[in-house]
Amino acid sequence: MQLPLVLKAKEMGIETHCFAWEEGAVCKGISDYYYPISILDKVEILEICKQVAINGITTIASDAAVPTVSFVANEMKLIGNKVEDALASTDKYWMRQRFVDYSVSSPKFVIADENYSVENFRLPLIVKPTDRSGSRGVKKIEDLKQLSEAVKRAQNESFSHQAIIEEYVSGPEVSVESISWEGKHYILAITDKVTTEEPYFVELQHHQPSQLPNEVQQKIKHETLKALDALNVIYGASHAEFKITSEGEVYVIEVGARMGGDFIGSHLVKLSTGYDFLKGVIDVALGDFEAPKLNKTLCSGVYFLCKETEDIENIIQNSEKYPEIIEAEITDTELHNIQCSADRSGYFIYQAEKRFKL
Repeated sequence: MQLPLVLKAKEMGIETHCFAWEEGAVCKGISDYYYPISILDKVEILEICKQVAINGITTIASDAAVPTVSFVANEMKLIGNKVEDALASTDKYWMRQRFVDYSVSSPKFVIADENYSVENFRLPLIVKPTDRSGSRGVKKIEDLKQLSEAVKRAQNESFSHQAIIEEYVSGPEVSVESISWEGKHYILAITDKVTTEEPYFVELQHHQPSQLPNEVQQKIKHETLKALDALNVIYGASHAEFKITSEGEVYVIEVGARMGGDFIGSHLVKLSTGYDFLKGVIDVALGDFEAPKLNKTLCSGVYFLCKETEDIENIIQNSEKYPEIIEAEITDTELHNIQCSADRSGYFIYQAEKRFKL
């Protein structure tokens, strides 16, 4: 998911140094310099960055990289958020605690430690790893008999082997893309989402702009600003996810101090608003930020291919027949029933005057 960032940096004439495990390192042959080092090895990365004397460091669409980015930036006196704030934005339990302190509208929760209790919780529940994204390890629970197994599954998917349990909020899901500079937050777009049915809720479609009523969108924006302040996001991109009840109440599900994945930040924002979000993220890291200008009002979106959406396979294979489609790819010839975003087998991205409907 870092490929669009590396390509944008190269387009801007910026020398790029990339870190990743060698297996599946997509940017290995594209970046100017590549290091087969885990993004979690922050000390080793710092030493290399000092030797190179980098001017800035950033990431997109990766929660796991966010603490390392902040650590290196802080140690080298570069632009970045504080390490403790970066950690809060990548740990759902710590995040929820900060939301409580700032009266951010969010679901009731508990950490699944050895003494946890959900005695006063309303069913259904949602169980998640505290530190993963892409719907990995997430499951909805209708019966408390299912809870122990769901907690173990989430803990096994977690880097820190921790899980969080929340009261489930029913309703449509949206995300909010923002960029921040010196503590001022600029909301760029609200994205409507379509997900699989329970219990895994993997995202199948994203569309901009949102079609929610204006008053609901204003509530979402208000809570987004509160949540970003709660997490002390001072610099860079952010991706906030919300659920909206049938009564129009909004609840923050989580906030990442990085650009959203699934092409939302790297493609859809620019297609729908005209703002080059990728360039903005790089400019922030290099201290060359300019306030966003949103000068487009088009629709954009992405559809993902899997067993549940096999009807779009023909559209992807014949994308040249659809003038709205600007990018399409089959990434796996086998279609899977999906439990997380990694199980998807392809996609197509569109831009049009109206929302593209199948």
